[in-house]
Amino acid sequence: MSVDPSGQMNYVDDEASTGSGDDVNMLEGRNKRQSVTPSSSGRRKRSRKATGDAIVDAMLEIAAASKLRASAIMKNEDQFSISKCIKVLDEMQGVDQRIYFLALDLFENPNAREIFISLKSDKRLPWLQRKCSSMPSSQMKYIAWLCGLVFFSEFFVFALHYTGFILFYFTDMSTCMDDLDLELDEMELVAAAAGYYYYNSITRQTRCASLPSGSGFMNEVLEGPDDLCREMLRMDKHVFHKLCYTLRHRGMLRDTAGVMIEEQLAIFLSIVGHNERNRVIQERFQHSGETISRHFNNVLKAIKSLSREFLQPPDFSTPPEILKNNRFSPYFKVFICNTVSFFFIPSPSLVIHLTLFTQDCVGVVDGMHIPAHVPAKDQSRFRNRKGVLSQNVLAACTFDLQFIFVYPGWEGSVADSRVLRAVLDDPDQNFPPISQGKYYLVDTGYSNMEGFLAPYLGVRYHLHEYRGANQLPRNAKELFNHRHSSLRNVIQRAFDVLKTRFPILKLAPQYAFHIQRDIVIAACVLHNYIRREERLDWLFSSIEGATVDELPDFDEQPELQFASSYQEQIASSLRESIATEMWNDFLNKWDQW
Repeated sequence: MSVDPSGQMNYVDDEASTGSGDDVNMLEGRNKRQSVTPSSSGRRKRSRKATGDAIVDAMLEIAAASKLRASAIMKNEDQFSISKCIKVLDEMQGVDQRIYFLALDLFENPNAREIFISLKSDKRLPWLQRKCSSMPSSQMKYIAWLCGLVFFSEFFVFALHYTGFILFYFTDMSTCMDDLDLELDEMELVAAAAGYYYYNSITRQTRCASLPSGSGFMNEVLEGPDDLCREMLRMDKHVFHKLCYTLRHRGMLRDTAGVMIEEQLAIFLSIVGHNERNRVIQERFQHSGETISRHFNNVLKAIKSLSREFLQPPDFSTPPEILKNNRFSPYFKVFICNTVSFFFIPSPSLVIHLTLFTQDCVGVVDGMHIPAHVPAKDQSRFRNRKGVLSQNVLAACTFDLQFIFVYPGWEGSVADSRVLRAVLDDPDQNFPPISQGKYYLVDTGYSNMEGFLAPYLGVRYHLHEYRGANQLPRNAKELFNHRHSSLRNVIQRAFDVLKTRFPILKLAPQYAFHIQRDIVIAACVLHNYIRREERLDWLFSSIEGATVDELPDFDEQPELQFASSYQEQIASSLRESIATEMWNDFLNKWDQW
């Protein structure tokens, strides 16, 4: 507040000239001082006017800042304008008339428009259905509109009253100024309160009340259609409830004051099942970022701890997928008979030592590259031969599409054969032991050795190479490679289902690398859990009996031969016997190749 220095000096001199030491002037107050100093009223008016002008200027600056902010918001909202939202809405399929018109009301919210445009195309319709189902009815919206109108009217009268009062006060009508008893400090307080109230009313952004809370979202998913649960949680309802029961019963997770185990698991599945950012999950479940992160890590740790139970060694009996298919049986189930010694048959001391065992294919081993997010200093090691930053994951699966071994975390530049060699040389990795007479199928990126049957090198191998005019095999090696590729395609189908269910494996998530590695293990555990609980799961059903095209990889050449000559001889002998038997039968039954 500015004060006239000359006025202050005159006031002191006049008061001192009374020649008395009493406080008569102070006790008699304002009217007494005016009689002592005739010109003080004019000086006070000028002082109050200067202060009022400063207040008005401040309020005008606030209004100008609000206009600039509104202009900036309008420019920023061009990307998420209502017209653009309506254009996208018109292009969507399956939007009924009710959802369409409710969506138009929803687009009045700029936050809703931004979320709608930012969502993937296949996520927009479920999001609209959820949002529109939680929107208030027309009657409730009308009541809310009336309440808002009353509130705005009261505020307008309040602002108009005090604004008019201030303007009226700062006019040149000096007679009215003398009759006002309101002190200057009270005027400043009222003006500041009015300006602050007005500024907040136009800048405050309230949270969208139409969004359901975490429990509301869970009720909507678990009590809604089955397709909604599959879309949001990536599994059927009964599988989800049983998994929650398992985690609760074993004490792997516990309910908290604000988040039940069901919601904790739903948070985790929403992230890995849709590759959503923390901010989107906050909006969906109405929790803070710290709460979302904490429960994500707790669930990740709990599911990873189930890996020893659900990543089990295979049953070493011949898989039914081989026994029931004439293209694979009996070729990948071979009886081997070794004769140790024998004598002439007439001799009564005839002794024949026979070792009879079967050579059964029990599974498939292959590598899978998962995009990785790593620091700049490590990127050269994680850049694979396609130029993509990835981690090389060694996996083994059965012909039932279940994973039996997963080893993530290797740099993308490392060849598949080197990863397998490191696993076999390290007993702590717990690779399923290979019994005598059992083996896994591997591709050309691995060596052909005992326990791992590889195709012939330099011979067409992938299924797409056997299409068109040259589809029939021309020799035993091509026939063996074709059937080997057809049988080994099961692991490509398993990878395809895994990545389709959990799209976070298709893009590099912004997590620490050890979290990225654990996500791969947890995804494989959930994959097996769903396969056991719901064999007719919609994703497994879609891939049943189909083949997944596999393009040749750049590193499909063995890095080095680390098998002994004895192992190579056994593996080569087995492969030759299978190919020969296949070719002989093919010449007689060429229509069943």
